[in-house]
Amino acid sequence: MSLDPARVLDLDPLLDDPDTRIVVCCGSGGVGKTTTAAALGLRAAERGRKVVVLTIDPARRLAQSMGIDSLDNVPRRVKGIDDSAGGELHAMMLDMKRTFDEIVEAHADGERAAVILNNPFYQSLSAGFAGTQEYMAMEKLGQLRARDEWDLIVVDTPPSRSALDFLDAPKRLGSFLDGRLIRLLTAPAKLGGRAGMKFLNVGMSMMTGTLGKLLGGQLLKDVQTFVAAMDTTFGGFRTRADATYKLLQAPGTAFLVVAAPERDALREAAYFVERLAAEDMPFAGLVLNRVHGSGATHLSAERALAAAENLDAEAAEDLESTAVENLDDARIVDQEGGKAGLRNSPDTYGSSESPASETSAPDGSEGPAGSDGSDEGSPAATDSTDATDRTDAPTDTPPHGHRTVEQLTAGLLRLHAERMQLLSREQRTRDRFAALHPEVAVAEVAALPGDVHDLAGLRDIGDRLAANRPELPETDA
Repeated sequence: MSLDPARVLDLDPLLDDPDTRIVVCCGSGGVGKTTTAAALGLRAAERGRKVVVLTIDPARRLAQSMGIDSLDNVPRRVKGIDDSAGGELHAMMLDMKRTFDEIVEAHADGERAAVILNNPFYQSLSAGFAGTQEYMAMEKLGQLRARDEWDLIVVDTPPSRSALDFLDAPKRLGSFLDGRLIRLLTAPAKLGGRAGMKFLNVGMSMMTGTLGKLLGGQLLKDVQTFVAAMDTTFGGFRTRADATYKLLQAPGTAFLVVAAPERDALREAAYFVERLAAEDMPFAGLVLNRVHGSGATHLSAERALAAAENLDAEAAEDLESTAVENLDDARIVDQEGGKAGLRNSPDTYGSSESPASETSAPDGSEGPAGSDGSDEGSPAATDSTDATDRTDAPTDTPPHGHRTVEQLTAGLLRLHAERMQLLSREQRTRDRFAALHPEVAVAEVAALPGDVHDLAGLRDIGDRLAANRPELPETDA
């Protein structure tokens, strides 16, 4: 189940190339974008690049894995990396509202900036309006690139339901804020004075009155004030979004689509690959995380299940045979002359005579004196009774918590069958993607038993990314 060598994505040349200035890790949510971005940044830094990793992951796993207490809107240097090649690694997490505030403060004088920052509509917009996170991610990327302090920026795109949100949301937000409705709402602020009021009186007053009732008169006023102030400060939102969008299309940017070998994730990846091609975005390849493997692929799921069923049948036969033997040993067994086994005979209960002496007197004579049961309460009698009670309790199953070798082996075979079925599903999903996009180079990363939580784990992921290392070492057959 290995990849065609012609389609293997070799990431080291991409990271080592000084012309590569931006690497964007994109994909749907929950596929390992944050870990991939951090691992690539660490690997590039330890190979001599000066790297900053920009994450938009609110879970802050990146900070934990890099040994940083917390990340904020300022790049923080990561300690503990191998800097023998002269590289550096910095990391930061996008603060959406703070980035928006910085834009306002950078392009407006103090008085106008205060008006904007205190505007209720602006405060709602900057805190969580749909598309604001993606828009601010592009803004922060543009800021980092303009500072020219790092020769490589690795971007972990915002977690979202759809991978396309990273490309679409900034444009949607810019189009909304620059759209016709907002322009109409800002007409009074732009025209001003009596001219504006006369304009509104010609049909506009009815519309604004209706919107005022729906949205609230104060909200309408807040929107008008905010957009007018922003527009006169540094131009339209859509213009700024377009400028950053062009940065992503420029030479030196490389997109890596991150996915898992699951139907929905690879379907999103396929959409994104097609969209990148349509937008003339520089696409490097696909990173496929959490790929499962096995060191015993020669044993199919069908054969493993059949073997498990056979072992279960053998174990059941063994248990049945053991139960019959236990019953035979514990119950009454016929003796010579038709007499029952003496251990259950009431005439000799507690007797110290051996069975041989008792059976040697077929005429029914009594045994020696003292054998009339006078020692019924002796320790020997008690032991005999306990032994009888223990023997009379047959067991038809192994002791509690105990499993036979056959049962344990059957369980392992079933686990192997489940793993092989998972591998088969993943392979079919990958084959469908490859059939749609045979030109896409792929780097696979094996599924790990736990989460990555330190630099050593990130370094291991980077090694796997660069070498396409399988989950288990290959052995010569």
